[in-house]
Amino acid sequence: MPKLFVVAGEASGDAHAGRMLKALKQHRPDISVSGIGGETMREAGVDIITDFAELAVMGLVEVIKRYSHIKAVFDKTVEHLASSKPDALILVDYPGFNLKLAKKARELGIPVIYYISPKIWAWRAGRIKAIKRYVDLMLVLFPFEQSLYEKADVAVKCVGHPLVDAVHSDWTSEQAKSHFSLDAKAPVLGLFPGSRRSEVEALLPVMLATAEHIQQRDNSVQVILPLAPGLDRTLIEPYLSETAVKVEVISGEFYDVVRSCDAIVAASGTVTLEIALLGVPHLITYRVAPLTYQILKRLVKIPYVGLCNIVTGKNVVTELLQSQVSVAELAPRLLYFLTAVEARQQAHIVQEQVLKALGPSGGADNAARAVISFIDTHHS
Repeated sequence: MPKLFVVAGEASGDAHAGRMLKALKQHRPDISVSGIGGETMREAGVDIITDFAELAVMGLVEVIKRYSHIKAVFDKTVEHLASSKPDALILVDYPGFNLKLAKKARELGIPVIYYISPKIWAWRAGRIKAIKRYVDLMLVLFPFEQSLYEKADVAVKCVGHPLVDAVHSDWTSEQAKSHFSLDAKAPVLGLFPGSRRSEVEALLPVMLATAEHIQQRDNSVQVILPLAPGLDRTLIEPYLSETAVKVEVISGEFYDVVRSCDAIVAASGTVTLEIALLGVPHLITYRVAPLTYQILKRLVKIPYVGLCNIVTGKNVVTELLQSQVSVAELAPRLLYFLTAVEARQQAHIVQEQVLKALGPSGGADNAARAVISFIDTHHS
C-alpha cells in the first residue's frame, strides 16, 4: 500500500491539501496518508500526527519567539519520516518549515512533491535553488509560476487554483442571514481576524473597536465572526468580553457565513480571495511587528499583499497596512460598503476579474492525479 506524508502548516494549506487528498482518495482509496494538518485533512481521511495550530504563526519576529517549539515539531516530524519511510512527502506552501524538511527528506531518500509554490515571485527568489535541489515535482496554481520553474529547469505542472471550484454558496444573502439567526433585513459586518494567534492579537482589537464605532452610527448593524479552522475560541473570548459589541461567533459553513455579510474586514491571506470570489465588499488588513514589516518592505518585490491584487496585477481591493489598520481608516470605508448599492456592484466586478485571473477549473483533482501519477512511477 503506497504511503504519503503531507505537511500543511496553516489553515489555508490544510484546506487546499484536504481538497486535493479527498480527490486522491476517490481515485485511489488504497493510499495511506498521514501528516501535519487540521480538520479539512482529517475529514479527507488523514492520520494527523501534529495539528497545524502548533505551527501557525505570522511574521519573522513572531517566528523567532516560538522557534524552540517549532524546532521540536520539526525534529518530531523528521523522526517520523525516518521511521515510516513514506513513498512521497507532500509539502503545502509554508516554505520556512517545509524547505528545510525537503532537505531532510532528500537525505532520507524520500521523494518530495511541493503543492502550492512559495511566493518566490514576490520575495526570496533565491529559494528556487533549494527547490531545484530538494524537490522532485512542483505542483503550482498559476501559469506564470510554471514558466518561472521551467526556466530554472525544475520539474513542474500547473494544476490550476482549487478555489475556482471550491468557493460557492447556494444561498442569497438574505437566506444566509436567516440560517444564522440574523435579521435578514439588517446589514451584517463580518470580522475575519485570521487563523493565527499573532494575527488575532494584532487585528481583532481594532476590528472590534471599529465595529463599536459603526454600531454607534447605525445600531441596526449586526456583527459576526467566523471561527477560523485551528483557532481556539478561548483565544478570542477575552477580546469579546471587553467590547460593547454583540458578536455572533460562528463555526463552520464558512462560505455561507461570507454570503451573509454585507461588508467584511479581513486579515490578508487566502480568505480574501474566497471573499472576492463570493462577491462581498471587503477590506484587506495586515499588521505585524514593526521590525518584521521593515524587513519585509526591503525583501518583497511586488506592490501588493492581498492575493486579489496580486493575481489580477491591479489594486482591486483596498489594502490597509500597519498604522493604517485603525478605526479612522476602517470605519468610513466599511460604513460605505454597508450602505451603498455601488459597493456590491463593484465587488461583483472584482469577482469576475479574480475568477478570470485564476484560470482553469479542476485544481484539486488535477493535483490529485499528478500525485498519483508520480507515486505510481516511483513506487513501481
